[in-house]
Amino acid sequence: MAFDQARTPRLFEERTPDLIGNRTFGFWLYMLSDVIIYAALFAAFSVLHTHYAGGPTSQQVVQPLHGFIDSVLLFSSVWLLGLGMRAMAAGERAILVVLMALAALAALAFVGFESYDFAHALAKGESPQRSGYLSIYFVLLALHALHIFVGVVWMLLMMVQIAFKGLTEAVVSRLLNLKIFWMFQSVIWVFVFVFVYLLGALG
Repeated sequence: MAFDQARTPRLFEERTPDLIGNRTFGFWLYMLSDVIIYAALFAAFSVLHTHYAGGPTSQQVVQPLHGFIDSVLLFSSVWLLGLGMRAMAAGERAILVVLMALAALAALAFVGFESYDFAHALAKGESPQRSGYLSIYFVLLALHALHIFVGVVWMLLMMVQIAFKGLTEAVVSRLLNLKIFWMFQSVIWVFVFVFVYLLGALG
């Protein structure tokens, strides 16, 4: 039987790959590894949060007001980046860059405020070696702050790419991944604020 190309299903036709979809899917796989890391840290925190070993208690270490200020800064950054994504959808490059710059500044303020808390705790002798609680406290908050700092660097790099390359397919895919990353960090912060700051203040 002769091969009838006219009746061949469309499965045999070449398809243009969805580069944005593929890159976003790959980034979700990376985010799953982050979920596992944070889940392990929160599990460790649930075990060690009362292991003071003669050191300061959670009520003496955490300051809920500082956690609230951090929350305002981080969620302001998330909100500004969300507005930037709307500007991207409208093709407004200048507005996108401005909003990303403001989001990066709010996130830098978040990192700076957390760094101040770390320095203040260390100055009082509340180092990670002091107790199991302080160890997991520093590891959990420092890891999250590191993610936020990486996100700020990512924003700065994206602003440069937007300025020089425009909103190409590759740039848009990176911006969408940045949005996913930023939203995920805000969700993690909700858990940090509840378990470390609020419940920690209650002892």
